[in-house]
Amino acid sequence: MDTAQLAEVVDTTLVLLRVEEAARRLQVGRTVCYRLINSGELESLMVGGLRRVPADAPAAYLARRRAEQHAA
Repeated sequence: MDTAQLAEVVDTTLVLLRVEEAARRLQVGRTVCYRLINSGELESLMVGGLRRVPADAPAAYLARRRAEQHAA
């Protein structure tokens, strides 16, 4: 495990994630993560000129997807 991965595992105080970090938490690629953001399925916001994903957004996305699958 490299230092960046270790820092992500240890630092649970993050409020915002980079798109790459959100993609890693969802275990998808960066392109798929941007597709989820662009479709509105994954919440994100702009901070300055930077795209950021709230730390709780990946879990919320997964909860919605699980509820949709259970309803089907």
